[in-house]
Amino acid sequence: MKQLADDVYQIACMPFSSVNAYLAGGVLFDAGTRQSEGTILKALRGKTVTAHALTHAHPDHQGASRAVCEALDLPLWCGTADADAMETGDFDIPPNPVSRFVDAVWTGPPHPVARRLREGDEVGGFTAIETPGHTAGHVAYWRERDRTLIVGDVVRNMSFATLLPGLREPPAVFTTDLAQNRASARKLLGLDPALVLFGHGRPIRDTARFNAFISSLAA
Repeated sequence: MKQLADDVYQIACMPFSSVNAYLAGGVLFDAGTRQSEGTILKALRGKTVTAHALTHAHPDHQGASRAVCEALDLPLWCGTADADAMETGDFDIPPNPVSRFVDAVWTGPPHPVARRLREGDEVGGFTAIETPGHTAGHVAYWRERDRTLIVGDVVRNMSFATLLPGLREPPAVFTTDLAQNRASARKLLGLDPALVLFGHGRPIRDTARFNAFISSLAA
């Protein structure tokens, strides 16, 4: 586990930061795939954790959620429009061969949602921002005091083909509404984050590059 800022830690659930979870403000944000249970529980050993919050209910973010919640007796929180998916296992993923494979290999079991998050809710010192598009209930998390942004999959910072860094949109094969996701990305422009934490890829501190990428997205 790598410390990135005051009370903010990255948990790399897979090599090259290809799948990430974060511990911040006593909250575990995302939980990788169902194979990530051991990695996450080892990273959290000795840490104070009070809750588990998802950016969205996809197999590479909720995979170990039930296992971690049960092991540490944590409540699970996620965006209102993704809560039913998390509780039923009926995830908001466009049907195609790639998504079916990912679903079969990475998906974790459903789990009750204790808190359905909406715009403006406070989560471990962060403010929830509704950012639908990749999924209907996708949520980003913003900490004003040091301008830290947990962006989930609204934007990624890696190529899945080469694993090299680079800002990109989420893949269309996993995204419900790309146009809506672009609108959600533009919603983040005025924040000017000093640290951006991605579901996929290494964190960045280059505010100008992050803003320029979002500005380049077609409406």
